[in-house]
Amino acid sequence: MAADEEDETGEVRRPSGKKTAKRTAKKTSSVRAGSRESESETERAARRVSAPRAMRYAAEQLKELLGRAPDSVSSVQPTENGWQADVEVLELERVPGTTSVMATYRVVLDKEGELVAYERTRRYTRGQIDRR
Repeated sequence: MAADEEDETGEVRRPSGKKTAKRTAKKTSSVRAGSRESESETERAARRVSAPRAMRYAAEQLKELLGRAPDSVSSVQPTENGWQADVEVLELERVPGTTSVMATYRVVLDKEGELVAYERTRRYTRGQIDRR
């Protein structure tokens, strides 16, 4: 149907411009993506990922290494070279759940969020409360 033609119901239809808007959005996003690719390696290395993204990266990468899904990220803090996070992992599931064995892993990430090191710093039962 061409612009400003009548359809079967007798209503005049005009082009909505949605297709044009979609094409423009696609072109704009591809131009932005292209400009990101042209950034130098040093510019990318100088940028630090955000704290929420660092938490996600720490949990995802630790899961990949341990083969166990992290329960939570209990702390995250910036360091000179990136991020440090403490991740809680269920190591041994028991019944009742309060007797399951948990572990805290300290994860070190670089500025881009890549895992550099990790270590288990604590093991405890899920129902255990710290005495502080």
